[in-house]
Amino acid sequence: MSSPTALEIPGYLAGTWDIDPAHTDVGFVVRHMVVTKVRGRFDQVKGEVVTAANPLESSVDIAIDLTSVSTNNAQRDDHLRSPDFFEVDKYPEMTYRTRGARVAGDDFVLDGELTLKGVTRTVPLTFELNGITTDPWGGTRAGFSATAQINRKDFDVNFEGVQNGVAVVADKIDIHIEVEAVLREA
Repeated sequence: MSSPTALEIPGYLAGTWDIDPAHTDVGFVVRHMVVTKVRGRFDQVKGEVVTAANPLESSVDIAIDLTSVSTNNAQRDDHLRSPDFFEVDKYPEMTYRTRGARVAGDDFVLDGELTLKGVTRTVPLTFELNGITTDPWGGTRAGFSATAQINRKDFDVNFEGVQNGVAVVADKIDIHIEVEAVLREA
């Protein structure tokens, strides 16, 4: 990489890409009782990625259905949907929107706005373009990976469960995203 204005990415294509929810994974990891990590995911994700001629001017719009949370435990999933956590009756969706990227060392970063429970905060996502390829049906697909870390309390997710003096749920949440998107036909 030379400079942000002369960025070259092998196989890069400008265009609008629709997120393929069947091949996209939005997941999270949080400490439980300090001793283990619980993993979860959201099964319903939609959105688009617009890759600009200058990759650093690209944008992302993603909407995540919070009712689709899955941790492989129905009781915990229902609790996550409750007012203690996501309050899905009032806030059924979480969104992430960005209008550009930047280079930070060897990484690409999206400085997008995450909205959860009516609270919007800038959340940087470190991401990579995994590749672009032709699928068996003649379409063009791109893959992206991204990670971030948030503090749940920054988004009014304030559950304060304590057991034997230990927080039941940590404040720090790690986010892991794998996106596959299909290029729209012109």
